[in-house]
Amino acid sequence: MSKQNHGHGNNGESKEEIKVNPQGDSLEKTEGEVLPNNAQEGAAPADGSEVKPVDWEQKAAELEAKLAELNDQYLRKAADFENYRKRVNREKQELTDFANQNLIMDLLPVIDDFERAIKSAETSSAQQSGSTQQSGSTQQSFDFRNFYEGITMIEKRLYTDLENKWGLKRFDSEGQPFDPGRHEALQAEKAAGIQEPVVKEDYVKGYMLKDKVIRFAKVKVLMPEDAAPAAEAPS
Repeated sequence: MSKQNHGHGNNGESKEEIKVNPQGDSLEKTEGEVLPNNAQEGAAPADGSEVKPVDWEQKAAELEAKLAELNDQYLRKAADFENYRKRVNREKQELTDFANQNLIMDLLPVIDDFERAIKSAETSSAQQSGSTQQSGSTQQSFDFRNFYEGITMIEKRLYTDLENKWGLKRFDSEGQPFDPGRHEALQAEKAAGIQEPVVKEDYVKGYMLKDKVIRFAKVKVLMPEDAAPAAEAPS
């Protein structure tokens, strides 16, 4: 509010002095001035509706329920991720373990040929041994023995390297119960005195890589007299 001061100078002239607040506002409250509704304590809304008090217990219960829901979602997501991580690691390990399976499968026929050659040599050696005793000749038997030992050593070294370095395992089936998950029946015959199918003879050895059967053994099976023919393993 501006103030006006009137005074008289020495020369008798009238002077007017005006003082104004630096903010340009009145220093005094104007009579009848009313504060806005939102500045008045306890004032009702402008539309005249009644203000409802906040139920803080209900509000807290709602927040706790929401927190529990979010925590449950987090635990589920964490479990899903852990299962995914384990599955990826398992698949990666299997890929590493069986990456050379095709190479090993290509080498198995070579081992088979070595085994056949050794068996054939053993048979011939037995026959030659009898002939040598009758004829008295030892040079031919000695040469054949060296050849046989050399072939045996090569086959043993090849298989041992594959076993130690790559996890290849050869399994024997003769005398074992017939297992469609390991054996492929090429022949079957009835036999008395047995209660379940039994492998009589290995035609071709079976092999495992790590703990996985990569080739079924080809076998001859003895069947109980009242049993159905043995099922062949899947190819």
